[in-house]
Amino acid sequence: MATVLTENLNILLVEDDDSLAQWISDYLISHKFNILHAEDGEQAIQLFNQHAIDLVILDLNLPKLSGFEVCQHIRGQHPTPILMLTASSEDNDEIKGLELGVSDFMHKPVRPRVLLAHIQALLRREKPTNTEQLQFGQLVIEKVSREVKLKQNKIDLTANEFDLLWLLASQAGQIVSRETLLKALRGLEYDGFDRSIDISISRLRKKLGDTAQPSEKIKTIRAKGYLFNQEAWHKV
Repeated sequence: MATVLTENLNILLVEDDDSLAQWISDYLISHKFNILHAEDGEQAIQLFNQHAIDLVILDLNLPKLSGFEVCQHIRGQHPTPILMLTASSEDNDEIKGLELGVSDFMHKPVRPRVLLAHIQALLRREKPTNTEQLQFGQLVIEKVSREVKLKQNKIDLTANEFDLLWLLASQAGQIVSRETLLKALRGLEYDGFDRSIDISISRLRKKLGDTAQPSEKIKTIRAKGYLFNQEAWHKV
């Protein structure tokens, strides 16, 4: 099924039943959502890592990786709302899902208007958290207090270092060019010679323990810029 992207909120739909996935996608697209569809758990993780996802609709029973395993991966790096779909009536499934960080459950058969109500409620409830805090494994970045914690230890950053980290982390998994960073942080155009961003990146890496060669957490992408590697923070 084709992925449709506009400028609206992105929903990752993880469902191996093609007919169900198709009508859910069509219905939500008609309500101005972008839909990215994954047919199995592995594809779900790949799409989540590649795109900025605002909400996940996650089937419990999936090929390759279960809904629980996908949930664990997502919760290890971001508080994205997760709505789990299940045909099971077992309390244990819901209990396990809630323990893993599922935000809400919906039982099949799925009813369109009820699904939309669940989605809207989750977005209202969790959007402030998503915009004010970023979490990747044991790294937590608080926007309002401008506080950074790694393994529950506070990391002292300068104002410039915090702004740099927030800018990279808020675009995790995407390459951010030196031009973009310099313009956003200092309001300057990149002339090809300014090394201030490189110096700030080096200092930030040291404070965050990103000492591997080459760096694993804030990667240098040759001739392109830098990439905040969301996966690497699980290994801290």
